[in-house]
Amino acid sequence: MEQDNVVIPEIRERKFLPKDFAVTTWDAVKPYYDDLQNRSIHSAEELRRWFRDRSELEAVLSENLAWRYIKMTCDTANEDLRESYNEFITQIEPKIAPVSNELNKKALASPYLEKLKNQEGYTILIRELEKEAKIFREENVPLKTEEQKEAQKFGAISGAMTVDIDGKEMTLPQAANLLQSTDREKREEAYRKITQRRLQDKDTLNELYSKLIQIRHQMGKNAGFPNYRDYMFTAMGRFDYTPQDCFDFHKAIEKEVVPMLNELSTRRKITLQLDRLRPWDKSVDPTGQPPLKPFDTSQELTDKTIQCFGKLDPFLGERIAIMRAMGHLDLESRKGKAPGGYNYPLFETGVPFIFMNATSNLRDMVTIMHEGGHAVHSFLTRELELTNFQHPPSEVAELASMAMELISMDHWNLFFTDEEDLKRAKREHLEQIIETLPWVATIDKFQHWAYEHPAHNIPERIDAWNEIYNTFSDNITDWSGLEEEKSYLWQKQLHLFDVPFYYIEYGFAQLGAIAIWKNYKIDPQRGLAGYKNALQLGYTRSIPEVYEAAHIKFDFSTDYIRSLIQFVRDELDKV
Repeated sequence: MEQDNVVIPEIRERKFLPKDFAVTTWDAVKPYYDDLQNRSIHSAEELRRWFRDRSELEAVLSENLAWRYIKMTCDTANEDLRESYNEFITQIEPKIAPVSNELNKKALASPYLEKLKNQEGYTILIRELEKEAKIFREENVPLKTEEQKEAQKFGAISGAMTVDIDGKEMTLPQAANLLQSTDREKREEAYRKITQRRLQDKDTLNELYSKLIQIRHQMGKNAGFPNYRDYMFTAMGRFDYTPQDCFDFHKAIEKEVVPMLNELSTRRKITLQLDRLRPWDKSVDPTGQPPLKPFDTSQELTDKTIQCFGKLDPFLGERIAIMRAMGHLDLESRKGKAPGGYNYPLFETGVPFIFMNATSNLRDMVTIMHEGGHAVHSFLTRELELTNFQHPPSEVAELASMAMELISMDHWNLFFTDEEDLKRAKREHLEQIIETLPWVATIDKFQHWAYEHPAHNIPERIDAWNEIYNTFSDNITDWSGLEEEKSYLWQKQLHLFDVPFYYIEYGFAQLGAIAIWKNYKIDPQRGLAGYKNALQLGYTRSIPEVYEAAHIKFDFSTDYIRSLIQFVRDELDKV
C-alpha cells in the first residue's frame, strides 16, 4: 500500500486470532489463552506453532496497551484516556500474568522443547521462560497493578507543570530553552522559575517515590529476593552482568570522566569570564552565540530527519517517512502532554510510534535521532519469528539509539547550513556525552542505594542523593543558595518513578555507541553494516554476541572506558 510516496508495510496476517478480533475485556481474550493452555502438542513443529500463536496473541495485546498508553501521554488531562489505560492494567493485565506463568510452565515441561534449542533465538527464549517461571508470584500480580497506577502519576504531575515568563505560560521544556539565552539575568530567571515550580511538588513526589519503593520492595521479598534491586536484575534478564559490574562502571566514570567534566566547566567559566559558574550558566554558548535552532516546526524536524537518515542509508530514511505517513509521530511540546520522549514498538503493526516534546533546540534534534534509532531497530526486527525475538534487552535497544546520534552527525549540515553552527552543534553534543555518563552513574547508584535501604526516611534520601551527586558532578559549579534545588534534582528523572533500574543501560550503550562511531569514522560502510547487522538480531543472541556483531565489545572496565573517552576527547579537539 502506498501513501505519501512511501510503501506502508503490510501487517502480518493473523493465523490464530480472527482478523476482526479487538481487545475489549478479559472475557474476550480468555478463550485464546484457554486454547493455548489446553492444546495438545505432539511434535517439535506443533510446539513451534504454539509459540507462534502465543506470540500473535501477545503482539495484539501489547499493541492495544501501547495505544492506550500513547494516547494517555499525549493528553494527560483527558480522564477518558487515563481510564482506558487504567482499565487495561487493572482489568486485563492482572488476569494475563498468572495465565502466562502457566503457559511458561507448559512450554518448559514439553519434551519437544529441547529440539527447538538449535533454532534461531530459542535458546534465549528458553532462558527467558525459565527466568519468568523463577520469579513469578501470584501475590505480586495486584502489587504490579498498584505500582503501574502509582507510577503514571509522575507523568500527570510533571505534565501539569508550567511557568509564567514575560507574561507567557510555558511548559518546563519550553522554559528550559531560555537557559541558552545570552542574557544571564534571563537565564537565572528561567532557572529559578523552573526549579521553584518543581519544588512546589517536591513533597508529593517524595511521597510517591516512597510508596513506589515500598510496593517494589515487597514484590522483591515475595519473589524470594533480599531487595527489589536483586529481583529486578533477574526480572530484566540481566544475565550478562551483575550489580558489581555497575559499581565498577561507577568507579570508572568517577576516575576517567569526572576529571574531564571539571576541565569543561573550568573552560566554560573562563570563557564566560565569570567569578562564579552557576547552574544557569551550563547550557549557554560560552562564546556568546545565541542558542542553536536546527528547526522551527515539528514538520521541518521530521522532513530533515528523513533526509538525514536517508543520506546514511535510503532504507533508514524511508522508515521515518513511513511513520510520518501513518501518523506515528507526535513531536512538539504542549501543555498537558507527559514529559520526556520515547519510541513505542507496535508489535502487530510493525511500525513504532515516536513521542517527544520538541521546542526547536539542539537537544530536540538529538532526541529525534535517538528515538529514530529505536524506530529503525523496530523495523529491522519486525520480520523475526516471535515477538520475544523483536524485544531486545535495553542494553541493545539503547545501543541502537545512541549510536544513531553519533553516526548521523556526518549529515547534520541538513540542520545547520552555517559551518560554524555545525561545528558548534557537534561540539555541544560531544560535551553532552561527557556530561551524560556521570549523570547515568548518579541515577544508577542512587537507585541501588534507595532499594538497598528501603526503610530510609526523606532526610536520609536527600543526604544520599547529595553524596552521590557530588561524586559524579564537577567541583566548579557554585550551588550556594541553591541547596534545596540541588537536593531535589533527582525528581526530574522520569525513570526513577516509571521504569526503575532502566538507566545504567544508557551508560553501557553510550560506550558501545562511541565504539560503533569509532568504527564508522574509520570505515563508514563497514561501520553502518555492523550497526544494522547487530540490530536485526533482535533478542536472538546474548548481549555480548549482539555487540560482537557490531564489531565492538560489551565492556565497562576502566581501561576500555579510558580508551573510548580519549577518542571522544580527540574528536572534540578536531571540531
